[in-house]
Amino acid sequence: MAESGPGDTEGAVGGKSRFDDIYDRPDPRAYFRRLAPLEYEIPHHAQPVFRQAATNRAALDDGHPGRPAVLDVCCSYGINAALLNHDVTLANMYERYSSPDRQAMSTAELAAQDKEFYAERRRPDAVPVFGLDVAAPAVHYALEVGLLDAAFADDLEQAPPSPGLRRALAEVGLVTLTGGGSYVTARTFTALLDGARRPVWVSAFVLRTVSYHPIVRALAAHGLSTTVDVSRTYPQRLFTDEREQRYAIEAVRALGGDPAEREKDGRFHSLRYESRPETR
Repeated sequence: MAESGPGDTEGAVGGKSRFDDIYDRPDPRAYFRRLAPLEYEIPHHAQPVFRQAATNRAALDDGHPGRPAVLDVCCSYGINAALLNHDVTLANMYERYSSPDRQAMSTAELAAQDKEFYAERRRPDAVPVFGLDVAAPAVHYALEVGLLDAAFADDLEQAPPSPGLRRALAEVGLVTLTGGGSYVTARTFTALLDGARRPVWVSAFVLRTVSYHPIVRALAAHGLSTTVDVSRTYPQRLFTDEREQRYAIEAVRALGGDPAEREKDGRFHSLRYESRPETR
C-alpha cells in the first residue's frame, strides 16, 4: 500500500499523513482521486527499474521450468503490476480512474472494463506477479481484473505466512517495494526470505525519512548484498500540509540527509536500493 498502514484512517505515522481509507474501497477510483492532487508518482519512476530487474532476474533461470515470479510488497490495487506487465503509464491510470464517465459505474462494471483493458495491453514479456498487502479489498480487485496472478492479505508484521503464501514464495525470484518502507520492517522481509526456494533479488524505493538499514541487515543474513543509488533521488509526492513537511525535513536530517532542494521544496523523495545474492 503506497501510503497506508494498519490503524486509524486519520492521523499520521510519525508525522506522515495516512490514507488508510482509500485501500478499503472495492475498486481503485478513490485511490487515484485522492492521490492525484498530491502528484503521487513513485510507481512511474519504478516502472523501468522493475521491468529491467524482472528481465535480468528471469535470465538467470533460463532452462529451468517456469519463470520466477515477482512479489510486490504493499501492492494495493496492483499499480506496479499494471505498469510492469502492460503498455500503460501511471498518467493513463490517473486519467482512467478519475474520468467522469467511470464515476457512475458499479464496481462490477468497472472490473469488467478493466479486465478487458489490461488484457488488451498485456506485454509479451509479462511475468507472473503476486501481490501482498493487508488491504484485502485492494488485492482482491487487482486479482479479479487480472493484474495479479495471486494475491495475499497476510500481515507478516504480526503472523507467519499463510500456507498459500508459503507455497507461492517457492516461485518468487524478485521482491519489489514502492512506498511501503514506512510500514513494513525486517520482520516482513525475514518471513519472505525464509520461505524462498529460488535466489531472490529485492528492488525497493524507500522514503528518505525512513532508515532501510534494519531491512538491509535482514537481507544480509539471508546472503543478499544491498547497494543504494546515491546519484539521485526519486520524488514521491507533495506534502499534504506544513506539518507533514516539517516532519519530513526533521526525519531526513536525523538520518544524516540534506533536505535542501528536495523535502524543503515540498515533496517526499525516495532512494533506490538493490539487493542481490552475494557473489563469491
